[in-house]
Amino acid sequence: MLKQIDHIGIVVSNLSEALKNYERLFRVKPKYTETLDALSLRIAFVPVGEVMLELLEPLTPGKGRIAEFLEKHGEGLHHIAYRVDNLEALLAEMKRGGVRLRDEKPRPGSHGSKIAFIDQEETGHVLTELVEKHGEP
Repeated sequence: MLKQIDHIGIVVSNLSEALKNYERLFRVKPKYTETLDALSLRIAFVPVGEVMLELLEPLTPGKGRIAEFLEKHGEGLHHIAYRVDNLEALLAEMKRGGVRLRDEKPRPGSHGSKIAFIDQEETGHVLTELVEKHGEP
């Protein structure tokens, strides 16, 4: 079911400053950055071995879940994402099994991926994302 950890999501208030800090501390650079206007987010993916760190910066204060998270909790760990095959079938199977889902159908993610979140009550309050990718960015 789960193939591997895909990425770890970390909310930041300033993506440019966070990237400078990660480069200074760990000598890592982003593989790519992207602006998701529909979600009012700017993101960067930083490779660490086979796992990515996804740094998420809200573009508009108070707009969207990431902005709300930042206002309520400040910067920090937001979610863990697992790579899966056939996300739509997995979500249907989970729903049939009574799993509470934040997303019952896949939605577009970064770089053409499909994503869905599980209700964090199901995972001990760890926000969990499922990611289906076709090819690597």
